[in-house]
Amino acid sequence: MTTEIEAPKKRRTLVGTVLSDKMDKTVTIEVRRLVKHARYKKYMSRTKTYHAHDEKNECKVGDTVVVEECRPLSATKRWKVIERRAGTVSEPLPETVG
Repeated sequence: MTTEIEAPKKRRTLVGTVLSDKMDKTVTIEVRRLVKHARYKKYMSRTKTYHAHDEKNECKVGDTVVVEECRPLSATKRWKVIERRAGTVSEPLPETVG
């Protein structure tokens, strides 16, 4: 009897922005995508929110994160944070004298 080693399945990944980090080990992220209108051919922005598992509670509001699909962790969590990128919240510009 031979055992075959199966390669891990390719899981979906999404890139989004953290909207809320108030829950314990959970963040709410917003994913934006562009959709072309069928008749008018204009691109429209569509957004969807997801709950993602953040094991170390290190994501903050405004951070850009990469999430990966996983098994259901709760009633609404089906994603986990695999990468945290730098925050996208811009700092105010210093005032110029002159």
